[in-house]
Amino acid sequence: MTGQPAAQPEPEPERVAPLPLFEVNLTAPDLTPWLAGNTGIPGYHSFASEAAGPHVAVVALTHGNELTGAIVLDRLLRQGIRPKRGRLTLGFNNLAAFARFDPAQPTASRFLDEDFNRLWDFTVLEGPGQSSELERARRIRPLIDSVDVLLDLHSMLWPSDPLILSGMTAKGRNLARSIGTPVLAIADHGHVSGRRLIDYGRFAIETAAPVANLVEAGRHWEPATVIQAEATVAALLRHVGMVDIGPAASASNSAWRSAEVTVVVTAATAGFAFVRQFEGGEIVPERNTLIAMDGTTEIRTPHDDCLLVMPSLRPSRGHTAVRLARFVN
Repeated sequence: MTGQPAAQPEPEPERVAPLPLFEVNLTAPDLTPWLAGNTGIPGYHSFASEAAGPHVAVVALTHGNELTGAIVLDRLLRQGIRPKRGRLTLGFNNLAAFARFDPAQPTASRFLDEDFNRLWDFTVLEGPGQSSELERARRIRPLIDSVDVLLDLHSMLWPSDPLILSGMTAKGRNLARSIGTPVLAIADHGHVSGRRLIDYGRFAIETAAPVANLVEAGRHWEPATVIQAEATVAALLRHVGMVDIGPAASASNSAWRSAEVTVVVTAATAGFAFVRQFEGGEIVPERNTLIAMDGTTEIRTPHDDCLLVMPSLRPSRGHTAVRLARFVN
């Protein structure tokens, strides 16, 4: 007998259910003509009018596998879009991740090292961290600092109604209403894992003029999502008086609704599972309805008419599983 304690077995690793196979019904655009840019920043193009006006930026590929925004910006650049007033910037963000997009593994190129859309905090941008995405964010940052109105084009992995994320400022909600499409706008604080581009700097300060929205135009890799993203970009450019493209704006946006996130549910375990396959935009009528289990913890709706915002059916531990929201109009 040695008197040494018996070796303890190592705990089994948490097992996460594999993602299903996703069908890719879009073709990644050839961005070769746009890689150099004309701003000193690869993938970023700016065009200025002689007439005074705001600096408006529309950006895509914040996540490298979200083809929709890249398709929309590629089309605009090929059409030779130019602003009637102000300055228009079209930018492709995570080009390195996009370069690795493979339709056989479409979820694998969201980013290379870390999520580009969780880095937009001064302490992160100016800190000692190093990654492909952080280097790119630092390169882009000086141009973003000059933007008055920003629209970030995204799409969604899981089934959901299209929506605009406005942040928590009144100016963000007002911009979403002025754009008018999609007809659902969500005010939220973002993610515990880091700040989004629309939460960066003056965009998130109510008393500062710059404003940003993020559009989730629909499901990844679907033609209908491209149509929605094009409509959103066209509506923004008409709103700021910069370019008249796309169909004329509707005379009424009576269908438009706004909701505010009341609870952000972050998966605490790899065993997080919804009680059924919810879709984003579903409304759960009654308070205290069980919607998910996080290990042994019950996740229940905090109020009546609870809107489920972008439920992730395979959330990783520490990542947002769903946002729960209450309508405010």
